[in-house]
Amino acid sequence: MQRRQLLAASVAGAAVLSGCAGPEVARYASETPVLDLRTYFNGTLDAYGVFADRSGEIVKRFIVVMRCQWNGDDGVLDEDFTYSDGTKQKRVWRMKHLGDGRFIGTADDVVGSAQGEQRGNAFRWGYTLRQPVGDKVYEVQFDDWMYLMDDRVMLNKAVMSKFGVRLGEVTLSFVKRQP
Repeated sequence: MQRRQLLAASVAGAAVLSGCAGPEVARYASETPVLDLRTYFNGTLDAYGVFADRSGEIVKRFIVVMRCQWNGDDGVLDEDFTYSDGTKQKRVWRMKHLGDGRFIGTADDVVGSAQGEQRGNAFRWGYTLRQPVGDKVYEVQFDDWMYLMDDRVMLNKAVMSKFGVRLGEVTLSFVKRQP
């Protein structure tokens, strides 16, 4: 009986993991315009976003002002969030370009480090974020995709999950300010 339960759990686990499979960033290698994160995220950007829960209902809107600067392969993305309920949040990403389109990043509310890869017009970024909800803090995973549309606009879609269960989705548009 125990052996059957172990086999059933293994099959269920494999099914869950295969359900998480999605496109690889390499699939976008030939897409244009070609994204260079160090160029795009340099200067001041405005971002406009929504968070939808797992049913698709928009539960929060937000605006972000980003001040970004790179020194060679090291970058700082300083983000100030203002949410529709009036709350504010700050996140400062410290990023490093590792070569060959690969990036690593840290922030105070990120567990460990974020790993990212850029190809063509796309950037995929995976990380675990400490997310406050009421008086508790949860660690949730983000599968974060960005797509450069032109020299000023980038679209972002991120799926938030915990233990492989989809909790919601963030949709965001970045607009780079004119110098």
